[in-house]
Amino acid sequence: MKKIVVNGVNGNFGSLVAEYIQSFIPKDNLVFTCPNQNDLAEYKKKGFNTELADFNDTEKLADTFKNADKVLLISLPFVGKKRREAHKNAIDACVKANVKQIVYTSVISAANPLNPSVENIDHAYTEAYIQNTSLDYIFLRNTLFAEAFVTDYDRAVNNGEKSIKKNMGEGRVAFISRKDAAFAATCALNSDLLHRSILNINGAELVSYEQFLEIGNQVTGNNIEYIRQTDEELYEYFDSIGVPRDTSEDFTNSPIQATSEGMVSFGTAVAENYLDVSVNDFPKLTGRQPITLEEMFKDKDKFQLGERHVTEE
Repeated sequence: MKKIVVNGVNGNFGSLVAEYIQSFIPKDNLVFTCPNQNDLAEYKKKGFNTELADFNDTEKLADTFKNADKVLLISLPFVGKKRREAHKNAIDACVKANVKQIVYTSVISAANPLNPSVENIDHAYTEAYIQNTSLDYIFLRNTLFAEAFVTDYDRAVNNGEKSIKKNMGEGRVAFISRKDAAFAATCALNSDLLHRSILNINGAELVSYEQFLEIGNQVTGNNIEYIRQTDEELYEYFDSIGVPRDTSEDFTNSPIQATSEGMVSFGTAVAENYLDVSVNDFPKLTGRQPITLEEMFKDKDKFQLGERHVTEE
């Protein structure tokens, strides 16, 4: 009998995978995990196999992952050494547990050492670490999630602002919905045809941030303008409205549930064309086309970023 482990089912991404995968894989073949017992209660009530997964406890993780056919490792939403260590622990547990394949949610251009995004360091490390083990793997290199930008657009509109400040220059991104990225992960978990594979999970079209705003304005009837900023100017702006620089800080009063360090360095990566990747494996993996930005703005309440669910504690 197959064993498919879905980690992080308490998070925005993992909960979507847990929802989608029920249509593909029998309940008895699934194991849902997260660090908090309370977040597993509803799944357990519905008869799913559940386990606590502490990425700081390799021994317990190895027991949870034992002889799994596939394990989904969703990149953790904090940045730096602690994330790399947590990812390493999960990978080591997979090796010890005789896991056949790991599915890892990475980012576009993760292997490019010149990519200036601070996020890229962790993803490049994790990919390389996996590739130097005995594990089979699928890397899903996701582009930027549209939800973060749709939510920011709504924030500006609701606050009566007339513009949004970004440092993305004229660079282009094929924004994808987190819903689509989670569906791609589900399809990867359900596929026996992919081995040592690296897939680019892009959205429907490459657009600049100015074009992104034009689509939003056309659909909603608003008129938000793009104010181009340098990296330094954007850091000063985020500091002024109380956005944390990194994930070690408190997000309670932040108007944006992301770090300025992450947003600014991703913006630099966009401006320097590191995310301008036309190859899109999403349709081949999933058998459908990605949700368009126009569709997301038309139904924007369903395409919001949501709250942060994981900390470095």
